[in-house]
Amino acid sequence: MRAYVVESYGTDGLAQAEVPRPTVGRSDVLVEVHAAGINPLDTMVRNGEFKQLLPYRRPFVLGHDVAGVVVEVGADVDRFSVGDRVFSRPRDLRTGTFAELVAIDQADVAPAPASLSTAEAGAVPLVALAAWQALVEVADVQPGQKVLVHAGAGGLGSTVVQLARHLGAHVATTARGGDAERLRALGVDEVVDYTTQDFTQVLSGYDVVLDSLGGANLTSSLEVLRPGGIAVSVVGPPTPSFARQLGRPVLAPVMWLLSARVRARARRLGVRYSFLFMRADGDRLAQLAALYDAGVLRPVLDRTFPFDETLEAVSYVEQGRAKGKVVVVR
Repeated sequence: MRAYVVESYGTDGLAQAEVPRPTVGRSDVLVEVHAAGINPLDTMVRNGEFKQLLPYRRPFVLGHDVAGVVVEVGADVDRFSVGDRVFSRPRDLRTGTFAELVAIDQADVAPAPASLSTAEAGAVPLVALAAWQALVEVADVQPGQKVLVHAGAGGLGSTVVQLARHLGAHVATTARGGDAERLRALGVDEVVDYTTQDFTQVLSGYDVVLDSLGGANLTSSLEVLRPGGIAVSVVGPPTPSFARQLGRPVLAPVMWLLSARVRARARRLGVRYSFLFMRADGDRLAQLAALYDAGVLRPVLDRTFPFDETLEAVSYVEQGRAKGKVVVVR
């Protein structure tokens, strides 16, 4: 079958290739891929940024989002049948959605939202799960709290602002001024134009910051938190808890060192820092699907690309040109 594989780490390491049909394990469903969302995580994995933590064996198929139809089920599968329309963010080391077929553990799969097109369904698994895990499981956002979401016009940011609003939070975001009207339509209360304003001079007393930019942006984000507030970053640096999530506690000291500076800065300010690397979770994805079908959440798509233009789609996202999610369709 055709797939896009990482042959070597680096910006030129992704290429189309013929690969064997996936092996279907006893608890797996084989999904015919109809749509696959592009995420910044794809380029990070392609570039080898997680190669010490996620030991993929090259060549491997890239891709972390999928919507499609079940075409085969393993002997122990009891939740899905051939012909079911599904979506998923497969678990780490079993990703590979930039392909014609992908085998996924049934625990990572959910029925696709009935109200969404296939392209829309393929856009949301990773960002929806990341938004839920950041706001609910890590930050425990409560009604009336103040949440700052960086890059609210992006694929992740546009999902986080909607969920934060649903949870009853006052929501601010950083974005270009031209995106303000569209973001307010998603429920944002305050838009800070990062091209003309310094958010640290405009915002203060926030309970939660969701950071997807890292570096100086993360450090500055700590300054707008109230005492006891929390900054959650999806780009790092990783904390020791990530080593435990990976089942590799031996790496905890390394991650302690990597995140020591930002954690020390947070302690001095009386706030907290947490790194989030989202987990696959089919049950939670099914609950999130209900929010999409109820109109509480809605996907924000920038554009779609045909499967044969997957490299162009990845490049488009990597250049920061997308406002919302980019999806490859077959």
